Amino acid sequence: MRMLMKVSIPVESGNKGVAEGLLPKTMTAFVDQMKPEAAYFGLDNGRRTAFFVFDMTDNAMVPSAAEPFFMNLNASIELQPVMNFEDMRSGVERAMKKR
Repeated sequence: MRMLMKVSIPVESGNKGVAEGLLPKTMTAFVDQMKPEAAYFGLDNGRRTAFFVFDMTDNAMVPSAAEPFFMNLNASIELQPVMNFEDMRSGVERAMKKR
């Protein structure tokens, strides 16, 4: 299932992560492991924030996706299923056929 993961990093631990090189190392490790189809970085509520879209083939992937951000950067994580345009169109067509 396609998932959107939002990683929000507190300012203090983000500053430390930048200074010690842990922030880019953690981000790179996630990208190398999970191979997201998209990765965006910006600010949200004054915090460094990353948005990743990746395929979660097994619910057991949650800890390996989230724990490095928790442990290394004291980040908060939000996960939610998302669809691209083709997924949405196909799903709506199937829903309409069941009516």
